[in-house]
Amino acid sequence: MRLLSVNVGNPRPNPWKGLGATGIDKRPVDGAVAVSAPGPKGTGAVGLAGDRVYDVRNHGGTDQAVYAYAREDLDGWQAELGRTLANGVFGENLTTVGLDVNGAVIGERWRIGSDVVLEVSCARIPCGTFQGWLEQDGWIKRFTQAALPGAYLRVIEPGDIRAGDPVEIVHRPDHDVTVAVSFRAVTREPDLLPLLLAADALPEEIRELAQRRTAG
Repeated sequence: MRLLSVNVGNPRPNPWKGLGATGIDKRPVDGAVAVSAPGPKGTGAVGLAGDRVYDVRNHGGTDQAVYAYAREDLDGWQAELGRTLANGVFGENLTTVGLDVNGAVIGERWRIGSDVVLEVSCARIPCGTFQGWLEQDGWIKRFTQAALPGAYLRVIEPGDIRAGDPVEIVHRPDHDVTVAVSFRAVTREPDLLPLLLAADALPEEIRELAQRRTAG
């Protein structure tokens, strides 16, 4: 399990969401990249130095500090779409290999390199920017049906990371709420929402959604 690439965004216009810019165009960078906790959502800050988000209402902050996607899943989409998908094209900060990102459980912790520890917090939810960026009509529906969303992570221990760094799972909570299950629950299968309450590390707004479903 290792990082294939560490990807940082290049700001570009965002005609798909009516915003001045988007950071979805992420490209692999050479050398070490500093990782630190960005603080609460609303400022545009994320976990990687040199990167940021522009839809500050919906992205960034503590629970969405770093986004990871598996190269194996990119390869699957590459074959299905019949086009080359470079590392970073899904807007991911970390392109991994040998790591089951969607099978990771909420609250699982990864040590990357010697210093950085990240915690799996939630699944990525596709938006209009993602669809427009890939130039694929119906992409939001297609991506949602596949339930291969990739994982957002919190920064537990800061430090530097770089392409080639090993990834080690250093903690795995004793429940079975995976990234994929949490994604299915908040998108197409709301009957799964009560199951999410077993995952204490979910963002508060998702736990509240699950609690409302349980109470109802």
